[in-house]
Amino acid sequence: LGPRPCTSAVSLSRQVQGTGGSSAVSKCSAAARGYIQDRFLRLLVGRQRRRAPLVHRGYYIRARAIDHCVQDFLLKTQGCPRTQILSLGAGFDSLYFRLKDLGLLHHTVVYEVDFPNVACQKAALIKRMEELSALVGDTGGEGLGVITFSGEDYKLLGVDLSELSELESALQEAGLDNETPTLFIAEVVLAYMESSRSDALVRWAAERFPRACFLLYEQMHPGDPFGRVMQQHFQQLSSALRSLAQYPDCEAQQRRFSERGWTECSAMDMNEFFTCCTTEDEQQRVQALEPFDEYEEWHLKCSHYFVLTASKGMEPPWTPLLSNMTAPRHGAPVAVAGSVTAAVCARHSEGPSLRRYGHHSVLIKPNVILTTGGFGEEDGQHCRMRNFHVLIKHRGCWKAGCVKQENPDKRWDERLYHTVSCLSNSLALVVGGRTSPSSAGLGMMWLRFPDTSNALDPDVLTVELVPVQPAAEPAALRWRHSTTEVMFKGEKYLFVYGGRSSMEPVLGDWYFLHTQELSCSVVPVEGPAPESRHSHSACGWRGGALIAGGLGAAERPLGSVFFLRELEHGFQWQKVETHPLLIPRYSHTAHVHEGKLLLVGGVWLHSSSVPGVTVVDLTTGLCSDYTIDVEHLEWPLMLHNHSSVLLPDEEELLLIGGGGNCFSFGTHLNPEPVSLSLSNILTRS
Repeated sequence: LGPRPCTSAVSLSRQVQGTGGSSAVSKCSAAARGYIQDRFLRLLVGRQRRRAPLVHRGYYIRARAIDHCVQDFLLKTQGCPRTQILSLGAGFDSLYFRLKDLGLLHHTVVYEVDFPNVACQKAALIKRMEELSALVGDTGGEGLGVITFSGEDYKLLGVDLSELSELESALQEAGLDNETPTLFIAEVVLAYMESSRSDALVRWAAERFPRACFLLYEQMHPGDPFGRVMQQHFQQLSSALRSLAQYPDCEAQQRRFSERGWTECSAMDMNEFFTCCTTEDEQQRVQALEPFDEYEEWHLKCSHYFVLTASKGMEPPWTPLLSNMTAPRHGAPVAVAGSVTAAVCARHSEGPSLRRYGHHSVLIKPNVILTTGGFGEEDGQHCRMRNFHVLIKHRGCWKAGCVKQENPDKRWDERLYHTVSCLSNSLALVVGGRTSPSSAGLGMMWLRFPDTSNALDPDVLTVELVPVQPAAEPAALRWRHSTTEVMFKGEKYLFVYGGRSSMEPVLGDWYFLHTQELSCSVVPVEGPAPESRHSHSACGWRGGALIAGGLGAAERPLGSVFFLRELEHGFQWQKVETHPLLIPRYSHTAHVHEGKLLLVGGVWLHSSSVPGVTVVDLTTGLCSDYTIDVEHLEWPLMLHNHSSVLLPDEEELLLIGGGGNCFSFGTHLNPEPVSLSLSNILTRS
């Protein structure tokens, strides 16, 4: 018998069902690139589209978490005569076929439930694909009630999950046994339901099944900048995340289950899962699959999804997230010393856009800020930025000036993640950067600003691009590095440190570039060298350089601070001890002001908050964290891949650009420069 006629679900829109189809396509793309082993997805999905590496990683960690917990359940219950898996909102998932193919369903029956029309489509696919139908076997039971396909150990049901009485009746009809140990799986399903209905489902599962486990994978943290972009994305798809406000984090979700009959419950975000429940070999395998340079968005995506396991009546208790940990969990919540208020920078709105990330901004002379490169918005299109941008302060107000390139035949290389070091009012050096993460670094380039550039029109900045020969200096073939002016024996040097390249995912070497000759000099450096890193910060201080944070070799944020101290015969690495310990972070910016190191924004793995401004007293080591009050901003302020300029006389920080590709939720770029007044926290710290 063919699948029975069925109609669309009434209580939830087709757009919600469409999210399942999009997810299946993304999983299929990840499987095609080797992230997950799944030969059945292409049969169930049909259409194939290649997704971005960031999306591949996101769906890899989702599939990895589900498989980890499901296989743990099957292992822990292998002594039971019979077990059941009930996948709620299964869509076109291939879980049953993978488990069957691996020989893991000797005494387990898999039940899948989804909207009637989705279940009908999947049933038709299975019957049409011999490779699928041969694995299931056909008992001819489909077409009876809500059962759209039935095999000996596989039942596919078309039911609206929000109608609990209909669900219970359908499961009884399909032969689900309440006394048998049962694993419930809800993979990005409950969030689309009204909280009252999803809560009732959680309680029903605990009340009806004496021995049961629940596996939940969903979004969280709707209130921070990334979370706001995520929520807006689903709202635009007419598939709002309905329970997110009531259950915004892991703690709230754990209480939800504990208060509804589940005795054991644990949860972690996907950064923790990847770090704690995935072996180092597996982490390295995934990290090497494709050229990748979207670390910030990867960690932010992982901090906005969680996996939760709950159980009752299981002996021993089912705790797959705790019993298989390969590393300790993340630390305690962040202690906050206060806040600093963010305000949109007073500026005239005309002129080129500053919506970009991966750029560099530098104060080339008093009240003149030059911004170069990055990826952003130009003429309504997202692209690598080709034009320079200048901000000029006049009568207390910043406005966009005009940049005139004196030699237009010389092209700016549209680079990202480079540095610009201003050596005088008329000269700056660009070091490194990239176009694509699979391409080599872009070398060095001079930027000259003729002294006469402001004579006729103070709002015009003239820039001359001068290539450096040889441009392929080893010091410059990198990105996400730092370049800091240091002094040695009365001579100026640029200290180029760390970063990454197309060949090395993280670098720990350094070079001293003599600013006059632009050649690498051999300068002795003693003491234990810092761990290799990129996306760190570096500031000049007392003739040396302060290196803070960064992303290390295992793609984990670092919390160390090192001072490259000038000695009579060279330099010495010294570790700066902080108390409390500096929270590991990267993709931040930094400045030194009156003996205090200011770390601004960035990404850390504490998903309960986002980095604001951290003040480190370089004399005492006291470390204080301040949140950024964004009440007066009408848009999410993303402080990673941004630039910042310290205006010391005003004790003010100007934040320029920032943001990035928010997984599959779209690109967010901070639309305006933001001003932070630091006078309050600098006095207090």
